[in-house]
Amino acid sequence: MFGLADCNNFYVSCERVFNPSLDGKPVVVLSNNDGCVISRSNEAKALGIKMGEPIFGLKQLIKDNDVKVFSANFILYGDMSSRVMEILKYFSPASEVYSIDEAFLDFTGIDEYRLSRIGKEIVTKVKKDTGIPLSLGISKTKTLAKVANKLCKRYVKLNNLCVMTRDDDIQKVLRSFPVEDVWNIGRRYSKKLAANGVLKADQFVNMPKDWVLSKMSINGLKTWKELQGEACIMFEESLSDKKQICTSRSFARNISDIEELYKSVAHFTSVAAEKLRKQKSVAGQINVFILTNVHREDLPQYYQSIVIPLESHTDDTMELVKYACRGLLQIYKEGYSYKKAGVILSDISKKSETPGYLFNNKDLKLQSNLMNAIDDINKLYGKHFVKLAAEGTGGIIANRKMLSKRYTTDWSDIIEVLV
Repeated sequence: MFGLADCNNFYVSCERVFNPSLDGKPVVVLSNNDGCVISRSNEAKALGIKMGEPIFGLKQLIKDNDVKVFSANFILYGDMSSRVMEILKYFSPASEVYSIDEAFLDFTGIDEYRLSRIGKEIVTKVKKDTGIPLSLGISKTKTLAKVANKLCKRYVKLNNLCVMTRDDDIQKVLRSFPVEDVWNIGRRYSKKLAANGVLKADQFVNMPKDWVLSKMSINGLKTWKELQGEACIMFEESLSDKKQICTSRSFARNISDIEELYKSVAHFTSVAAEKLRKQKSVAGQINVFILTNVHREDLPQYYQSIVIPLESHTDDTMELVKYACRGLLQIYKEGYSYKKAGVILSDISKKSETPGYLFNNKDLKLQSNLMNAIDDINKLYGKHFVKLAAEGTGGIIANRKMLSKRYTTDWSDIIEVLV
């Protein structure tokens, strides 16, 4: 048996924990630079506010309905996520963090009656200890646990817990469950299935095995089997290494100065390199791109990118930054105001399985030890505590005009209680 624990409207819920006056009111949290909506309370959803909707088009609706708006406080959200995950590990040591607000739990060997009891304890404990509302779906496979979790959010009477283990119940749910909402189906496959008359999950289950394998590959077949109750996606398989790592940012204001762009590209590359090392991989190619503000029709427009093959696969920040900044200098043009830049690492492979470059005269062990030391220091003292001089010292300017306090990670922001 598997469980999928998912924090409800997570970013909004984090804001509400420390500001109870927000309960029952429409609340949204915005992306970097206060650009788009990335989290909505149920009240905000009821107003028709969509995920990813630009905030500039919602100004009147926000004003008319007194919608509370917050800049993304990722430091707070990350700390609250850690607290939730620690509680989940107490109930299921075999757990897997799937995202900042989701985790899979292994309930192998626990009977249905105890599952319901343990599930209630988990939901109650997380809410009591962190203030975060949690939905928990439990079923025979990860994919079915995802389905059960969606039912929790859809039906209030379930009280944030859905244990779906009986075959009759599963079949009944799949008959009305949209196939595009099934985990790992995605937009492309849902269109292909719709073209073949498959709109519900049970219709997908009834498709011939050979058709699923030929049209949707082995991953589609695993999903097909999982919906039938056969566990095929185990913990180590669900989070595959990324084949591309992209780090990009829209700037708070237009940038025309090459030095500012240089610092930004160096920083993006450094962040991407850290992600690369985290999955124990190396990259053989880097793509750098810059573009102007497409919404400013009164300004000249320019978009350019460059793909740079590396001499040898690497995870070394200094090496990657060197190539990325060289690429930037090749595509940069004066006379334009740039709104966004980014770096994409590709041709990624496992470090342990990638042969070295025959004519590389660098001390690879020394490079690796240095990168590991920097990662350890940054993990201990905070992100970007140690960084390259090319990244500058001021950080990237971002619009966060509605940022809440870092209640749990900064002594100066800790809540004061008057008695």
